[in-house]
Amino acid sequence: MRIEIERPRQSWIEDFAALKRALMGAAPAGAYLHHIGSTAIPGLPAKDIIDLQLTVNDLAEVDADAFEQAGFERRPITIDHCPPGLELAEGELRKAFYRSKGRPANLHIRQRGRFNQRYSLLCRDFLRAHPTAANAYALIKQRLAQRFPEDVDFYYDIKDPVFDIIMDGANEWAKLIGWSEPPGD
Repeated sequence: MRIEIERPRQSWIEDFAALKRALMGAAPAGAYLHHIGSTAIPGLPAKDIIDLQLTVNDLAEVDADAFEQAGFERRPITIDHCPPGLELAEGELRKAFYRSKGRPANLHIRQRGRFNQRYSLLCRDFLRAHPTAANAYALIKQRLAQRFPEDVDFYYDIKDPVFDIIMDGANEWAKLIGWSEPPGD
């Protein structure tokens, strides 16, 4: 897979809405969906891949066949990255991961209240509220993609720790403003 960072597109919001309609019929009762990742941050350059987070009460409630029928293929990734210096139980990082068979999209299914479920939402909201941080992050991604367009592993080896730095500031910001998880998009 070649890494290409594209200019922001208005269509990413519309694409999320279409994916949401397809996915919610496969979701377990009580689940809700958020648009996460770079395509969820207005004005941010990104890979043309929509990232979605479905929050569920229990990962055991997920019906893989229902998501397959909705056009999403289950992938082997089941554990998110753990920031350096943190010791987290595996359950705090566990997820189900699906990739769209149609429009490029990644579906991350995470359990309500877990570290990884909060992480993606807080990071998104922090970058939406802090354009300087978002622009610096965009520049890092663009330069990585220019320099290492064919090396996906290296791209994420650098990008994940950059997110951890962003999250340090995001956690302080969350305390300062009393951030709490927003309702589904």
